[in-house]
Amino acid sequence: MSLIDSHVQQLFHASIEANIAAADALPEMITDAGARLVKALLDNGRIFVCGNGGSSANALHFSTALLNHFEVERPALPVVVLGTDTALTTSLLQDGHADHVFSRPLQALGHAGDVLLLLSTSNQTMNLVHAVDAAHERGMDVILLGASKRGVLANHLGPHDMEIAVPVESPARVREIHLFVLHCFCDLIDQALFGQIMG
Repeated sequence: MSLIDSHVQQLFHASIEANIAAADALPEMITDAGARLVKALLDNGRIFVCGNGGSSANALHFSTALLNHFEVERPALPVVVLGTDTALTTSLLQDGHADHVFSRPLQALGHAGDVLLLLSTSNQTMNLVHAVDAAHERGMDVILLGASKRGVLANHLGPHDMEIAVPVESPARVREIHLFVLHCFCDLIDQALFGQIMG
C-alpha cells in the first residue's frame, strides 16, 4: 500500500470513528428534532434552512430532497433555503449589511409555526446569530445542527429551541455527519407524513 493509499484509509477510519461517536450521542436528539419538523409541516408551517459555505450546500441538498423526493416519490414539501438570492446578497453587501443575508428574508416570510434549521461547523457566525434573532421575533422555533465546541449561537437559543451538537472536532467530519442527520430528517418526515418505512 502506498503512502497516499494509507492516508485515504486513515480518512475512512476517521470518518467511521466520527460516525460511531455520533451514533452513541445523537439518536434521541435527531428523533426529537425530526418530530419538531414533522409537526411544523403537519400544522402547515414551513422549514427555513441556512448555513455558510459547505453547510449551504448541505442545506440545498436537504431542500432538494423535500421539494422533489428523498427515496420515494411523494408531494413536494414547503422548505426555503435562505441565502441563495444573489441580488439580495450583493445588495446587503453593498450597503454594509452582509450579516443580515439570512435574517432579512425571515423578517419578511417567517411566521409562528415555522422552523428555522441552522447548519454550522463553528457555532460562531454572526449572520446565523441574526437569523436566530429574526426567527424568534417571528415566533419561530430554531433547530441548530452544530458542532461540539460551544459558540455564540448557542447563547442565542431560546428555551424551546433545540441543539444537536456533533461530538467531533474536524469541520469536514462534522459536515459529513450533518448530511447524515439531514437524511435522517428526510426519512422521519417521509415515514410520519406518508407512511414510508425506509428500513
